[in-house]
Amino acid sequence: MSLELKKLKKFIPREGPVLLIIMDGVGLGPADGTNAVYVANTPCLDQLFKSEFFTKLKAHGTAVGLPTDEDMGNSEVGHNALGAGRVFAQGAKLVNNAIKDRSIFQTELWKNMVRRVKDNDGVFHFIGLLSDGNVHSHIDQLFAMVKQLAASGVRLVRVHALLDGRDVLERSALTYIKQTEEVLSAINSEKGYDYRIASGGGRMLTTMDRYNADWRVVKKGWDAHVRGDARRFTSAAEAVETYYEEDPSMTDQYMDSFVVEDAGQPVGRITDGDSVVFFNFRGDRAIEISRAFEEDDFDEFDRCARPAVLYAGMMEYDGDLHIPSNYLVKPPRINRTISEYLCSAGITMFAVSETQKFGHVTYFWNGNKSGYVCEKLEEYDEIPSDKIQFDRAPEMKAEEITIKVIELLNSGAFKFGRLNFANCDMVGHTAHPTAIVTAVETVDSCIRRLLAIIKKMDGIAIITADHGNADEMFQMKNGKRISKTAHTLNPVPFVIYDPGYTGEYKMAPLKSRGLTNVAATILNLLGYEKPEDYDPSLITFAAK
Repeated sequence: MSLELKKLKKFIPREGPVLLIIMDGVGLGPADGTNAVYVANTPCLDQLFKSEFFTKLKAHGTAVGLPTDEDMGNSEVGHNALGAGRVFAQGAKLVNNAIKDRSIFQTELWKNMVRRVKDNDGVFHFIGLLSDGNVHSHIDQLFAMVKQLAASGVRLVRVHALLDGRDVLERSALTYIKQTEEVLSAINSEKGYDYRIASGGGRMLTTMDRYNADWRVVKKGWDAHVRGDARRFTSAAEAVETYYEEDPSMTDQYMDSFVVEDAGQPVGRITDGDSVVFFNFRGDRAIEISRAFEEDDFDEFDRCARPAVLYAGMMEYDGDLHIPSNYLVKPPRINRTISEYLCSAGITMFAVSETQKFGHVTYFWNGNKSGYVCEKLEEYDEIPSDKIQFDRAPEMKAEEITIKVIELLNSGAFKFGRLNFANCDMVGHTAHPTAIVTAVETVDSCIRRLLAIIKKMDGIAIITADHGNADEMFQMKNGKRISKTAHTLNPVPFVIYDPGYTGEYKMAPLKSRGLTNVAATILNLLGYEKPEDYDPSLITFAAK
């Protein structure tokens, strides 16, 4: 299909640029004290939400390609949807389908991994996020693979459990460890095999770094999983219980790494001849550990010795760089993104965010592809994130992002720009209400400044979000306040700020509205018709 865009006959675009502002983690939740977006002092957002060009968008479940409407949205699928303009089946759904029809077990890769450990008396290892959050992974998918190995006669299996506490309750690790131990123990009893949890740690401190933010996180995971070098315990449950006891404020995502030992020796170091599956389906926090296992010329940290293993990801995590080289399930092939169309039309554009969300406005926005679509037309600017827990500095890098975007706008060189404020999601994940409110207020203040520039330049701004988070800081259960670190199922706001509006368009009477409708809307406001198979625009134009 051609990438040529047709000009709109009914609308002459503004002289200034179109700016897309993504408020990561801002949903529309209940009007009460659990909702930081409601509680915070947000004069700019309050005014925007009264606009005739305000509406609510679905940002979770089937609207963004996830299996069911019980599945919360996330930044990966949200930015995929924003940039693709239509729904693609996403990681969780693709893996579920591959397990259900058993195609995952019929691949030559899976067969080779099984054959390798059986021929070498090796161990089949799984590393990944141990929860049912369904954002990065799902524990049921792990169990399906483990049970298949048992049925195939694989005698030795080890699980390296990364603890969640972010997409699920913040102190729920023991629930998932118990479920895993029950599955492994049942196989051991029935088959006489040796299946165990071998190591682990909290996701924010062990293995699951992203965007090269802090390679020390990956090294801690490598040391635990491969070298057996971390604090020792007799079981994963003992590790979690001990860390809880030593620090009553400890949450799972920030738990230190650990190794399970037996008779003074690690029970599951990854060694030569083994097979290893990283069972997360989401890519951003899977790329760095994949590089550590696969790259010959690797200098991010000292691996000491890289074991000769057959390594595979659940999916291909980077479609341009082909990381990893082996993967079990093909990812969605997202083509003809809005960036491709805009580049084909010669539109200059920029993307700005801090490290924690930089890949979201570039890699995920561009359909899981690294690098520029057209370097001559685009500029990508990454503001380095702080390497601390984000509740300690809830302003994050919003100020620096704002300054950079204003600089790019004032240059007059760009017709379209997009940016992501990470605050409300990253601080929302910490479950610290005061910090979350500060995060929301920071974003509100920065948006106000950006809108002033847009007005001055005779441009248009679109303000939206990729999913909710800050809109539910905690829940009340039996009179007790339970912290909530996960994303929400709430819709997200969408607003068009157009100071030059003279009645040319109005909100379209769509039966449902979601993130995939945003791309066509951006194209319309830039003066182009949407591609035929893009989801409808959120606006419709008056007949001339």
